[in-house]
Amino acid sequence: MKAAPPKAAVVAPKAPAKPVAAAPRVEEPKKVVTQRQGFKANEFVVYPAHGVGQILAIEEQEIAGAKLELFVINFMKDKMTLRVPTAKVANVGMRKLSEPALVKKALETLKGRARVKRTMWSRRAQEYEAKINSGDIVAIAEVVRDLYRSESQPEQSYSERQLYEAALDRLSREIAVVQHSTETEAVKEIESQLAKSPRRGAKAEATEADGEADEADVEADGDDAAVADEAA
Repeated sequence: MKAAPPKAAVVAPKAPAKPVAAAPRVEEPKKVVTQRQGFKANEFVVYPAHGVGQILAIEEQEIAGAKLELFVINFMKDKMTLRVPTAKVANVGMRKLSEPALVKKALETLKGRARVKRTMWSRRAQEYEAKINSGDIVAIAEVVRDLYRSESQPEQSYSERQLYEAALDRLSREIAVVQHSTETEAVKEIESQLAKSPRRGAKAEATEADGEADEADVEADGDDAAVADEAA
């Protein structure tokens, strides 16, 4: 008796897969990217281009559908309020107040010998302005030291005086806030340190170790007005 041939397996056709309905897309509100760099409201900070200010608040503004977080900084002495995006604080160089040890270093800098390069006044003025707007407290102290004139020395020119006062103002304001004193007391402390610095001779100047020398200031007549405007 012959064996029956094996039956072919019948494969049932698969039903077409039903398309899976995509879940409805729920638009989430755009989150504010917080980049406060450790800064907080009511804190005093140093903004290089304007000096010491206080963060009054941290607020949000909506621009082009996106929320932007801003520091509201008040510069009381200048009667100015600035709004700075929290994400930009690193770019603009905003920083916390200097530590007491760094303030001490700045005060020590004032006692050093003034260093004045043998270059035209216009170039030196630009370098002084760059230091003042750098936000570096030691660099600002260097400007105060280099432009300081004692009673026995020749008087400052108008442009020198403008830059000196700008640097002195930046330095005294930060020292006052760090030391919880008044600006008047800070200025007195600065002038006390400056009085300890070696006096420059009227005829000859001492050569510095780095090759720079102190010299009588030479004015470039055409530069004073422009520099004075920028130094304000």
